[in-house]
Amino acid sequence: VKNIAKPVRVYRLQREAQAPAIAQGTGDTSSPLPSPALPLPGKPSIIVLPFVNMSNDPEQEYFSDGITEDITTDLSKISSLFVISRNSAFTYKGRTTKVQDISREMGVRYVMEGSVRKAGERVRITAQLIDAASDHHLWAERYDRPLTDIFSVQDEIVRRIVTTLKLQITLQEQGVIVGKHTDNLEAYDAFLRGIDCFWRLTKEGNAEARHLWEKALALDPQYAEAYAWLGGTYRLEWLFHWSGTPQTLERALELAHRALALDDTLPFARTLLSHVYANQQQYAQAIEEGERAIVLDPNNADSYAFKADILISAVSF
Repeated sequence: VKNIAKPVRVYRLQREAQAPAIAQGTGDTSSPLPSPALPLPGKPSIIVLPFVNMSNDPEQEYFSDGITEDITTDLSKISSLFVISRNSAFTYKGRTTKVQDISREMGVRYVMEGSVRKAGERVRITAQLIDAASDHHLWAERYDRPLTDIFSVQDEIVRRIVTTLKLQITLQEQGVIVGKHTDNLEAYDAFLRGIDCFWRLTKEGNAEARHLWEKALALDPQYAEAYAWLGGTYRLEWLFHWSGTPQTLERALELAHRALALDDTLPFARTLLSHVYANQQQYAQAIEEGERAIVLDPNNADSYAFKADILISAVSF
């Protein structure tokens, strides 16, 4: 690419029906060419695949998804590691795909996979880290713990990845990663159920997520993450015109600030502020908060994309 000092990833789109004919010069469109492999980044790279729900109850799917998201979120805060986003990783949910294919499609060297079995007051989590280049398991572990140890298990998994890949992390990143949720397991359960509802991106799902996060906050009024995500429901309500008013955005701002007053290292709260300020056409503040979110979560692709949108809107405005 001309006038670009450093290499960047670019994509080429080609019509599925025409690409093989053009490439082979035959006109035969029966066997499409495989997608070219994405180049590996210049630092360790990883994708955390959705952990499989091994419980007999399919209603526990939200729990295994939540564990996956928490681990992904913690890893994404490490600037020396390239982490595939939660949304991209979840495209592999329920699919059987070879590790080498995932590596090629996502442009990562390391693949993490695992499973979760929740039964009563016990939880069993298995996790394994695979080097896709050699197809070797770098480590595998099974954690049989009381449910009250769920946060410790997540911390152990993240630390194991850090040491295995010999990652350098700053003191600030250590503090952000160690900062955890809540000591109230019922509140945490409601929080994870809310995440599952929120990502449906429907009016009904948004209302249910709000109810669950309000429940989590009733159980633990100091639950910073729940305040931030609750604020997200008000911003979503306004964005999709479900019943939003200017006061709806103000409520989102209020909740984001409440979250940051409890924990100023929450990337989602900073991102929410950035979104709301942009919706209010306060672009300087939106850019400032967006940059703070990127510092806290340098692997969040959505944050970079939204910052670009804000810059375009600011120039147009």
